[in-house]
Amino acid sequence: MKRDFEVVVVGGAMAGAGTAALLAATPATARLRVALVEPRPATAPESGAPLDLRVSALSRASQRLLELTGAWPAVAARACAYQRMVVWEERTDPGAADALVFDAAELGEPDLGHIGENLSIQAALTERAEALGVVLLRAEFATLESTRDAVRVGLGDGREFRAGLVVGADGADSAVRRLAGIDTRGWDYGQRAVVAHLAPEQAHAETAWQRFLDTGPLALLPLADGRVSLVWSTLPEHAEALVHCPKAEFSERVTAASANVLGRLSATTPRASFPLRLLHARRYVCPRVALVGDAAHTVHPLAGQGINLAFLDAAALVDVLGTAVEAGDDPGEPGPLRRYERWRKAEAIPAIALLDGIKRLFFGGNPLQSRLRRGVLGLAQSSGTVKRLLMQRALGVAGDVPASVRRAPS
Repeated sequence: MKRDFEVVVVGGAMAGAGTAALLAATPATARLRVALVEPRPATAPESGAPLDLRVSALSRASQRLLELTGAWPAVAARACAYQRMVVWEERTDPGAADALVFDAAELGEPDLGHIGENLSIQAALTERAEALGVVLLRAEFATLESTRDAVRVGLGDGREFRAGLVVGADGADSAVRRLAGIDTRGWDYGQRAVVAHLAPEQAHAETAWQRFLDTGPLALLPLADGRVSLVWSTLPEHAEALVHCPKAEFSERVTAASANVLGRLSATTPRASFPLRLLHARRYVCPRVALVGDAAHTVHPLAGQGINLAFLDAAALVDVLGTAVEAGDDPGEPGPLRRYERWRKAEAIPAIALLDGIKRLFFGGNPLQSRLRRGVLGLAQSSGTVKRLLMQRALGVAGDVPASVRRAPS
C-alpha cells in the first residue's frame, strides 16, 4: 500500500512537536517523510512579551533534545537556569537540618536545569520541525484505521493520509489512544493545581522552592525576569477560593503558605487552576501506533517531571526507529514498537510509582505522616548516595537514557 508519510505525529504540543523535530533532526530517521497534525500550532512570543503562565522544569536530557533539534536558543532566551532546590515540610523551615537541599555545585554541574516557558518550547520545536522538512497539517485529527501494511489517518477537514506509523502525542485525553483501543488505569487525586506568576520581595537567587503542606505541595520556580512561577497543589475548594479571592488576599495567602521564604509575594498575572490525576496506558503501542508523553502517562506535577518523561519517550522512540531504518526494516512493524514499549515502561513505571508514592506520603495532616515526611527528607539530605541519585535522576543523566539525548562523557 502506498504511503503518504512514514510517520504521522498527532498533537503539536511540546511532546508531539519534539518527537517530529527530533525525527527530522536525527541522521538515521531524517529521510523519513514525517507529518505533524496540529490544528492550532504555537507561534513564538514577540520580543519583550510577558512570560506565558505555563512553564516546565527542563532536565539536562530535555535540554539536549532541544539542542539537537536547534530549538534551544529560542527556548533559552526566555528560560531561567536554577542552581539550587530547597524542599521542606510544613512543620519545619527551609534552613532546618531535615530540609532537603540540592545544589548544582555538589554534582559539579553548571545548573540543575532550566525553567522554560511552555509556549516558547512548543513554538520553537514546531518551527524547527517545519524547517527540517516536517509537513505541518493544520487540522483536527478525526479517524484512525490500521491495516497490516499501513494506517489510515483521517482529518477533520476530510483529508486522508496513509502512514507506516502514527505517534499519539495528543495528551491525557488522547484520541489516538482511544481510537486504537488502548485502555488506561489511574485515578483522580482530588486536587487542583493553582498557577500564577508572582513578584517576590526578595530575589529568588536562581533557587526553586518547594514546601509540602498538609493539603499538597507549593512550589515557587524562578523565572528569567526575576519573578517566580507558583504551582500550588491543593484541595478543589481551596483552589477555587485562591483563584477567585481579591488580589491582595491572594498575595497574603501565598506569602503565608510559602513561609515568607521570599518575603511578600505579589500576583502579577491572572490565576488559573487545573485538576490533577494519574493516568497510565496499559499499552504504549499497538499495530502501527505508539504513544508518547501524557497520552501514555500523566503524572502529578510535584516534581515537574511530566515533560521530561515525554521527551525521554520521544528520544527512545526515535532511537528505536533509527535502528530499524538503518537495518532496512519497516519502523512501524511490531518488533521496533515492542522494543520501545519495553524500554519506556521499564523506565516510566518506577518513576510514576515514585511520584505517586511521594504524593501519598506528603498529603495529609496526620502527625505520624508529618514526622515521617520530615524523616524521609532528613534521611535523603544526610545520605550522600541517595541525594546524589535523586539529583542525577532529576537532571536526566541517570537510568537508561536514550543515546540521542545522553550526555557525552566528560
